[in-house]
Amino acid sequence: MSLSIAFHGASGMVTGSKFLVTADDTEVLVDCGMFQGVREVRELNWLPSPFRPSAPEAVLLTHAHVDHTGWLPKLVKEGFRGPIYTTPATAEMTRILLLDSAKIQEEDAEYANKKGFSRHKPALPLYTERDVERTLDLFRTVEYREPVAIGKNVTATFMNAGHILGSAFIELKCSTREGNATLVFSGDLGRYGAPLHSDPDPLPECDVLVMESTYGDRSHEAEPIADQIAEAFMPAIERGGIILIPSFAVARAQLVALILRDLIHTKRLPDIPIHVDSPMASDVTAIYNRYIRSESLDQNIPHTTPHSLFPSNVRFHRTVKESMALNEATGPRIIISASGMLAGGRVLHHLKRLAPDPKNLIVLVGYQAVGTRGRDLADGKRIVRVHGQDVRVQAQVKDIHGLSAHADREELFRWIESQPKEPRVVYLVHGEPDQREAFRAALYERLEIVGILPEMNQEHDLHWLFKAKPE
Repeated sequence: MSLSIAFHGASGMVTGSKFLVTADDTEVLVDCGMFQGVREVRELNWLPSPFRPSAPEAVLLTHAHVDHTGWLPKLVKEGFRGPIYTTPATAEMTRILLLDSAKIQEEDAEYANKKGFSRHKPALPLYTERDVERTLDLFRTVEYREPVAIGKNVTATFMNAGHILGSAFIELKCSTREGNATLVFSGDLGRYGAPLHSDPDPLPECDVLVMESTYGDRSHEAEPIADQIAEAFMPAIERGGIILIPSFAVARAQLVALILRDLIHTKRLPDIPIHVDSPMASDVTAIYNRYIRSESLDQNIPHTTPHSLFPSNVRFHRTVKESMALNEATGPRIIISASGMLAGGRVLHHLKRLAPDPKNLIVLVGYQAVGTRGRDLADGKRIVRVHGQDVRVQAQVKDIHGLSAHADREELFRWIESQPKEPRVVYLVHGEPDQREAFRAALYERLEIVGILPEMNQEHDLHWLFKAKPE
């Protein structure tokens, strides 16, 4: 077939994004994400690559989040040797996330072997830090709107997606024996008018749009985020509790800390200590500071200094010793720690300590995928499994809405409608089944656009695009 897309992830789920485009003799992989969530989904990471690993001439990364980048070292282990293209900020942040991912896997495997709670004897990491270093050697950076030729048949252009620093949606101009076509991959699309990040660039004219649908069935909470936080935090602060915020280290931790400092500055919250307990969040914040004038960041951010998002009284904890010192700290105080869905990392140690105490507060500040501890807490479960132990949750749990860096349904429509000429077809990915189905129905009802719901490992032939187009 002259032009096709194969969907090897993020199909019927919100994780593991991998889309293989074939244009005549050129193959390009858009994103290479790790599967996260329930055990059956995570185990997909251990399967061999569903395509020949050396086949893609290049990998294109929309942004740094692990569900879009975290399988790269495995692909390289299996034989990929081509260039990996992305924006400069994404390259810097992906380095941090992949090294952290490898370190956590190695540490978790070591801990599981020590405690004997793994089903595998011995437990092994999916990849190591050395595998990550080999992967990073393949990175090549491109600026927004700077076309890059891939093989003989594809030209890729990265445009600002407004999701996190350096994030992009990607336009692929494909030339084949049968004709030419333009494909756009949304990656994760950001919000409009949100703090910290800028609005997404308009959608360019395209024939095929591969679009995320994480919030395809709903709009974000209309109540201002600052009001939600002030209302939820004050009772916990007054009873001397510790507020634990599981947060993605990339973008979310920086956004939450920025909002908290503003609430304290305007005296809507008392001036209590804020701890960002994550080496990765510390490193990512340093990258944000270096790119503080980037077009993917909101230029109205009230910088405390010309090159810093935060004042010195937001405390960053890098070492294990600094993290462990928080075990002795009393409330009221705020601890922001990765990961955002409570999948692993230091936050699990804080959760084990803080969850049983009813004076504490656990605050969820983003999307919680099915099968994660964060989703269990959001669904009201009062016992969660941590490091092989059942932990009783007696702390209050609060879900703050509107902090997600993903566009909601109205914002997804706003982006599609930013291009007067509608795509001929939209493939809906990166959404759970109910969200994808709801957005497909809304697409047809509102714009009469046909939405297709690809399944895992399906390849869709696009040769029909080259038949006579309707006037």
